[in-house]
Amino acid sequence: MSKSYYEFFCPVKVVAGSAALEHIPYELNTLSASRPLIVTDKGVRGAGLIDHVLAAFAESGMDVIDIYDDVPPDSSLKVVKDIARVYREKQCDSIIAVGGGSVIDTSKGVNILVSENGNDLSEFSGVGVLKKPLKPFFVIPTTAGTGSEVTMVAVISDPDKGVKMPFTSYFLLPNVAILDARMTLTLPPHITAMTAMDAMTHAIEAYTGMAKNPISDAYATSAIRKIAENLPRVLNKPDDADARLELAQASTMAGIAFSNSMVGLVHSLGHSLGALCHLPHGLCMNLFLPYVLEYNLPERGDVIGELLLYLAGADVYAHTPAHERGKKAVQVIRDMRDELNHRCKLPRTLSETGKITRDQLPKLAQMALDDGSIIFNPVEVDLDDALAVLNRAW
Repeated sequence: MSKSYYEFFCPVKVVAGSAALEHIPYELNTLSASRPLIVTDKGVRGAGLIDHVLAAFAESGMDVIDIYDDVPPDSSLKVVKDIARVYREKQCDSIIAVGGGSVIDTSKGVNILVSENGNDLSEFSGVGVLKKPLKPFFVIPTTAGTGSEVTMVAVISDPDKGVKMPFTSYFLLPNVAILDARMTLTLPPHITAMTAMDAMTHAIEAYTGMAKNPISDAYATSAIRKIAENLPRVLNKPDDADARLELAQASTMAGIAFSNSMVGLVHSLGHSLGALCHLPHGLCMNLFLPYVLEYNLPERGDVIGELLLYLAGADVYAHTPAHERGKKAVQVIRDMRDELNHRCKLPRTLSETGKITRDQLPKLAQMALDDGSIIFNPVEVDLDDALAVLNRAW
């Protein structure tokens, strides 16, 4: 599908591959920064991953000024404020986020406060509130799934009000994303699988959604192919650095794709399930993906059918009649989920999670309708439609 008008934007510099971490001091220097604060969590530090980053600075003549390693899985305004205080007290001039989605979103919030000289992050919530560039900001992902290293969005909880606050601005985009296989080599199989399916969903919804465009399509299809080919390799051989890097690159590509073409009903349902039952985002994506694709098939079968080439390869695509490719693509995804369930116990249905009861489905459906992602789903969704998808996913 071609569009008469679209926009595509991704100014993040990607430094990837062997010894990518060792380039950080040089990249900081090009931005006139020399006093970085590392933001991370206990798990990442406990796994020894920060040691790789510190070693990259060892011969540079530049020092990491401080390390904040207490970011929780579901970060909050208070955590952001605490880190901003450390940044100011230590007179830092840049931020290096080392971690997954929570660490990266938290670091984006910190960058808002220290750049705007503010104390109340809620004042900057919403779209387009920020009007000028922020402090130098680098991201080193330790999972291959969120794509947050190339997105302009952060979501941070306000526990007092019981809500998650969204922040959206091009100025939230990091200056540099560092993709180094050393940072994901120790990722356990179930998290590797969950985060890979998160990236897969980003790419598939970007490719099949209403706001797709030719450039985002290129990133999305490359990401799908890389995940389909390399996730089995990593599960078979977790220390395969080349396959780990391929998954990291796929996550970044999928992040670039969906940042420019948005996501759809899988994310609306997933956001709602995550909020209601506190389940990991990647698990929710894996759970809902085939059921939403089946819902979209009647009106989007041709586009979904194109996915078969990237999911299963040229031979399968060529030997599948055109009118059957959509269903075949969904079946390939189902087979992939079955394998992940067998190997990593990754749930495929709502009932397999053990975290939700069937009488909660109407509430979940209503929450999904209120999620902004649903606007970009290629097929319109009402309450009965959302509930029907949830019942199929039960």
